[in-house]
Amino acid sequence: MDAPVALYQSSLSSLKLRARGKVRDIYDIDNQHMLIVTTDRLSAFDVILPDPIPGKGRVLTSVSNFWFAKMRHVMPNHIVDIPLQDVVPNALDRAQIEGRAIVVKLLKPLPVEAIVRGYLIGSGWKDYQQSGAVCGITLPLGLQQAQQLPEPIYTPSTKAAMDQHDENVSFETTVTLMGQDMAEQVRDASLRLYKEAAAYAAERGIIIADTKFEFGVDDNGVLHLIDEVLTPDSSRFWPADEYRIGISPPSFDKQYVRDYLETLDWDKKAPGPSLPAEVAEYCAAKYREAETRLTRV
Repeated sequence: MDAPVALYQSSLSSLKLRARGKVRDIYDIDNQHMLIVTTDRLSAFDVILPDPIPGKGRVLTSVSNFWFAKMRHVMPNHIVDIPLQDVVPNALDRAQIEGRAIVVKLLKPLPVEAIVRGYLIGSGWKDYQQSGAVCGITLPLGLQQAQQLPEPIYTPSTKAAMDQHDENVSFETTVTLMGQDMAEQVRDASLRLYKEAAAYAAERGIIIADTKFEFGVDDNGVLHLIDEVLTPDSSRFWPADEYRIGISPPSFDKQYVRDYLETLDWDKKAPGPSLPAEVAEYCAAKYREAETRLTRV
């Protein structure tokens, strides 16, 4: 099987570039629709690394599309059923982004990232060790690293600019930003989405330790799920058969790359270091394995 061709940055002649994020390139279609292209860029510690992870964008698109369809009964999402060839008529442009592009509704994004944590790991574990709480939410005493929480918790954060770090905020802050009703809708939808997804993934041998959702509203104020959903980029996936309390489990996400970067003398500021080919390929293989486990019948 041939190795996938990597796409670090898209360049479409037929559409106007709207923005480039850490991973996604966004193009204007008309006043109601956008095209989102998921590249193979990888960010770690909020820095875009110089080397792509071949095929990563296609995996993220496949996994997101799977969850968007699976969670449609919970709430609407931003995907529209318009064929790619209708909005990207240029065959060369289309070949560049096939399998990694989606046509979406133009919605108003909400100013928070909706994070749900089901296990005590990462920054949450560090927070708990210092304060007995995670993002201000007090937890029982005596919990260990990677332990499942009694109930999933909602810990929203602000959306930072490209070169800035997101900041955890209280639920009350999200009320100030969005109003009581919308803040409650986002919190309740996030917890429901996480619980349903975690139950499904468990049947496939994957623990979803935590995840991040993003939401937008249409002109009528209806909440929609947007961006990406329950991917190895937006979530922490662990293989259930290797899970142990008290250690940081191996993962299907970019944690492997983060762990490698932690061994370097790097200040976690741009520019990021290059990745050895074997690190990039191992990461790509983990992304593919997560896709296979979650989406294959």
